[in-house]
Amino acid sequence: MDARSEEVHSLGLHRVVEPQGMLPQPAWRLDAEPVCHDNELLLDVDCLNIDSASFNQLKQSCGQDLEKVKERIAAIVAERGKMHNPATGSGGMLIGNVAEVGPHFLAADQLQKGERLATLVSLTLTPLYLTAIHDVDMETGQVHVEGKAILFASGPYARLPEDIPEQLSLALLDVCGAPAQIARIVKRDQTVVVLGAGGKSGLLCLAQARRQLGNSGQLIALESRQEACAEIRRLQLADDVLQVDARNPVAVLEVVETVTNRRLADWTINCVNVPDTELSSILATRDGGGVYFFSTAIRFTAAALGAEGVGRDVQMLIGNGYAPGHADLALDLVRTQPQLLQLLQARYTRVQQN
Repeated sequence: MDARSEEVHSLGLHRVVEPQGMLPQPAWRLDAEPVCHDNELLLDVDCLNIDSASFNQLKQSCGQDLEKVKERIAAIVAERGKMHNPATGSGGMLIGNVAEVGPHFLAADQLQKGERLATLVSLTLTPLYLTAIHDVDMETGQVHVEGKAILFASGPYARLPEDIPEQLSLALLDVCGAPAQIARIVKRDQTVVVLGAGGKSGLLCLAQARRQLGNSGQLIALESRQEACAEIRRLQLADDVLQVDARNPVAVLEVVETVTNRRLADWTINCVNVPDTELSSILATRDGGGVYFFSTAIRFTAAALGAEGVGRDVQMLIGNGYAPGHADLALDLVRTQPQLLQLLQARYTRVQQN
């Protein structure tokens, strides 16, 4: 039977190989055959943005060896039909050109062949077929490839802006759910702590929290790297910038107690890309406050049981990567923060120059 005539599902159930009956994200393996079904979008892929927690794990497990990282990415995609790191359970996102649009794909008449798009859904549920991996940027986690990918009818996407370099746009859109959630939860006069404040999601959360707070409240940036602390200070987004290892909950508690006069945070935002930071986030937060876990390195059983174990009554939110308007919000955020845009451009545009 022609693949185009097979029964298809808007959530991509027809692409699940193992175990059948599951949705594409939790499934172990997907059918990544680069054939466009009636309700799908087929993309020519040229760049993947591996999420920070996943890429950090890949580098560590491969001994920081570039060729081994390439081999591991290729092996995961070949085995699973998607870039779904089995160690972290996370993926990332991609950019590519429209190759074919199924006639029943949402807004099919608004897309043109060759148009440049970024997917706004995780690589953990995106059927992906790679024919080559050309290069991996070991600093940013961006992977230059040749291949094909499928976007389901339920999957949002964004057209790449003309005023921001592509590699930077990809990095921003990969984490655009974070500042969108900050815009919802942070209110004036609150005390906000951002863990892992020096990464791209951390910086966007700082910028959005500053926008929400204005001149009120207290915004505290926690970061383990000295260079990143210096960058945050130059941006002047935070009231306090503290160098501390987020894996040390006692140290985090002590520094937050000191700068808040023991009030602690109304909201703690976790953007750290390494495991074992759950208790640090919880201890930094006052009773009745909230923790927003955007990091994909978080173990939610550890967070729930940890809060219980230390007797801390906090609301805990999972970092949903989707919110209506999240892509436009993130891009607008950096457009209105020239120094932040300059810093991020310095990190990501070098990928294009190499």
